Amino acid sequence: MTIHIENESEESLEFNYQEIIQKVVEECLDFEECPYEAEVNILLTNNEEIHQINREYRDIDSPTDVLSFPNIDYECPGNFSNLEVSTEAYFNPDTGELFLGDIVISVEKAISQAQEYGHSLEREIAFLVAHSMFHLFGYDHMTEEERTLMEDKQRKVLNNLNILR
Repeated sequence: MTIHIENESEESLEFNYQEIIQKVVEECLDFEECPYEAEVNILLTNNEEIHQINREYRDIDSPTDVLSFPNIDYECPGNFSNLEVSTEAYFNPDTGELFLGDIVISVEKAISQAQEYGHSLEREIAFLVAHSMFHLFGYDHMTEEERTLMEDKQRKVLNNLNILR
């Protein structure tokens, strides 16, 4: 598994964020029973940068906490069965790993949300990574049913890692 983490944020992260991110990504992959070694890119940034990205890619003119850019078009969320048909589109030719996509997290927003929700920044970053990983697996939260399913998966992953509120 390859996780590329780039930290452009000027905020101080006083915990081993690389280790937390890796554990959450691995647990999400195990939880969804991904049969492949996988690759994901994660950018930790600030409100200004995520605002620009949000405006450019989603036409939303405001900062957000996390953005997900999936590389895979799933027939059904979390279904990895037909991906080998498009190996050139979904797999890194150098490593053979399944390229899931990109995650962008505003550390500034994560700090304010952790304070607002009364839990640690470590827990907030872990939650945002888990949330985004399920988007990379094709899940969404546009309907109540989708939201409930996605929230249940996120909660179970964080509980498995004992990362609690």
